[in-house]
Amino acid sequence: MTSAAGSAPQGGYASIMVPLNLGEGAEDRVKLAASLAHGFGSRLIGIAAEELVLPYMGDGMSGVDATLIEDARRTAAENLGKAKALFHQAAEPLGDIDWRCAIDTPRRFVASQARAADIVVVARQASNDPVQKSMGLAPGDLVMDLGRPLIVVPPRITRLAGRHIVIAWKDTREARRAVWDALPLLRRAETVTVLAIGAEAPDQGAQDVSNHLALHGVTSRAVLRTDSIRHTSDELIDFTLESGADLIVAGAYGHSRMQEWFFGGVTHDLLEGAPVCCLMSH
Repeated sequence: MTSAAGSAPQGGYASIMVPLNLGEGAEDRVKLAASLAHGFGSRLIGIAAEELVLPYMGDGMSGVDATLIEDARRTAAENLGKAKALFHQAAEPLGDIDWRCAIDTPRRFVASQARAADIVVVARQASNDPVQKSMGLAPGDLVMDLGRPLIVVPPRITRLAGRHIVIAWKDTREARRAVWDALPLLRRAETVTVLAIGAEAPDQGAQDVSNHLALHGVTSRAVLRTDSIRHTSDELIDFTLESGADLIVAGAYGHSRMQEWFFGGVTHDLLEGAPVCCLMSH
């Protein structure tokens, strides 16, 4: 049921944010976010930022000419205007939309504005994915910064039905957070699988998670893959493809070193090559 304007949808996402850039596939992500917003009766927030690009003047220069600064501002404003136009065109015919932009560092601006969103839709930025240009954002940075779940979208995907969802279950804080953040989508799914992989899978409490989801109106099944000799991420991705799932729900794991995030294991592999959308929380 769609809520009235100004009231939060019951059990859904009240606001969905999608960062814009001028790279390949930006319109696809707006369409995906808009379809989710339509389904949940959510406000759709488009957002973009571009940092000023100033010419290098050499070590002996004490400043940059004011004309060059103004030219850089004009270029940034033009690019933000193009992003705004793309957002409005792709978001039609949604009625409840909002646009936010700034001449700023994209990561910093989106992090500051994420307070207005329940969930953020971003482009996957794997090594072989299309470059997102100057306004692009790395999902690995965002999932650690925002305090909001991300839906990380591979190239050329314009819709997320969420009919079959696979929960990559590991008994950690991050995975519990991801399941909670995914509840609106889990409630709408036709099939939900709580998948635990590895020799320790029987001790991870997958059935407990399935029983807990039932209390929230989500029918699911717990599946244990204890005898796999393959890497966990390979097993997870193969199961996802074999079962026809279109969304993976997973915790995001990483650690910070000198303000840069380093990922290992499943988190890295999903960010690098998941074939379907991933809802990730930290």
